[in-house]
Formats: sequence, C-alpha cells, structure tokens
Amino acid sequence: MAKTAKNGSKNGKLGKGEYLEKLAPMQLELNDVARWLQHTGKRLVVIFEGRDTAGKGGVIASIAETLNPRQCHVVALSRPSDRERTQWYFQRYVPHLPAAGEIALFDRSWYNRAGVERVMGFCSDAEAKAFLKQAPVFEQMLVDDGILLFKYWLTVDQAQQEERFAERLADPLKRWKLSPIDLKAREKYEDYTSARETMLKATHTDQAPWTLVDFNDQRRGRLALIRNLLDRIPEHTVDEPLLEFPPLGHEPLKERFRGPLKPI
Repeated sequence: MAKTAKNGSKNGKLGKGEYLEKLAPMQLELNDVARWLQHTGKRLVVIFEGRDTAGKGGVIASIAETLNPRQCHVVALSRPSDRERTQWYFQRYVPHLPAAGEIALFDRSWYNRAGVERVMGFCSDAEAKAFLKQAPVFEQMLVDDGILLFKYWLTVDQAQQEERFAERLADPLKRWKLSPIDLKAREKYEDYTSARETMLKATHTDQAPWTLVDFNDQRRGRLALIRNLLDRIPEHTVDEPLLEFPPLGHEPLKERFRGPLKPI
C-alpha cells in the first residue's frame, strides 16, 4: 500500500506568508542536499505524478527555485515524435536521467503510459499491460545502479480540480496550462481513478515505493512533500566551503561603455 505524507490540510488553507516562512528552511536544506550530491557523486530522481491541476509544476518550482539549474534539471517532455513511438518505451526518458551529483525532477514521467495514454486510448491494452510489468524492472535497474528514486502521487478531489480548471480558463497567464486533452479528461475522472489504482498496485515496490500527498491545499501539499523527501534522503550534511572576498585595493569602479550603446 502506498504511503501517505501528512499535510494537516484539515486545519484550513495555509496563507502565503506562513507558507513562505515554513518553506525557507527547507530550501536551505535542499541546498545542503545539492552539496551532498556533488560531494558524494550520488544521483537523485524525483517523479511527480497526479491528475491535471494537482500542483506538480508548483512543487517542482519550489524545489528547483534556489538550486543551481546546471545541477537540478526539470524534465517535462512533450508528446513523443513519430520516431520515438517506435522505440522501446523507456528509451526517450533515459537521456534525461542524472549524472553524478545531479538532480532530475520529472514533471510527469514514464507513468504517462499507465495514465493518460491508457485512459485516452493513445496506447493499446497490450502496451499498457507490458508497461506495468516492465516499470518495476526498469526502476530496479535504476536503484541497483545507485540512483536515489522517489515517486510521488499528488491527490486532488474533483471539486478542487474543477475550481482550478475554471481559474486557469479565467486567467490569460495560466490559460496555456489548458489543453484539449485536459478538457476531455474531465469526463473520465473515474477512468483515471481506475487506471491509477491499477498502476499503484503494479508499481508500488520495496525498491521504488509510491508516496501519496494530499494537494487539495497546494501550499500544505508542497511543504509535506518536500519535508518527506528531505527526511528520506540519507544524512546529507556537508561543510559549506568557506568563501572570503579579499579587499579590492581600490575604490569600486563604475561600469563604462564606449560607442553609441547605453544601458536603459
């Protein structure tokens, strides 16, 4: 049975100020993790799955916000090309796995096959069943090779999902998040539920377990997920290198430009 990360959402939604106050020390600890990964050469993969509007992008942004983008990579692949459709299913994801000291945050992942592809008819039943057999084997190979692999499913009730859909539709800055597939998926809420339960049963393993996080309150959900992730990573304290700036030896110079170009 997949684990559940507690977020205390029954106490009411969390205000922005309190959320940022709680997030700040976790972001400092995430930087500790990043230094530890570089020091040890470990590799970290975090998979974020859930229904449309669950909040995957928001929690990924909260994690990556203060990390070095050369070290922490967000993977959000578009639909496969005609060539990729003829490849081994997992092949298009392998190039995005991290090298030593790196972090890969998957905004959706190979689990597309068990969710949207299966429900919307983008793959056959045989392909979906093959995926459910192969995914635990693929993930066992990743873990055996030393990758730290964590899988999160962000849960959201349909009423909350509908509210977020309406918000995206009304906000021109968020409308890009809506697609025709999202609109069709609204009619298949129960089909997605069935596909999710089948997926969790087949792919919740000792080496790569699922953790469910309540994201009806997104701020509480982000805090609960990040705290859970930090608590599951091995001891990750590494002394921060001491950086000292020697004096310039002269007064600071002003930026100067030659020619017609001037800063605005």
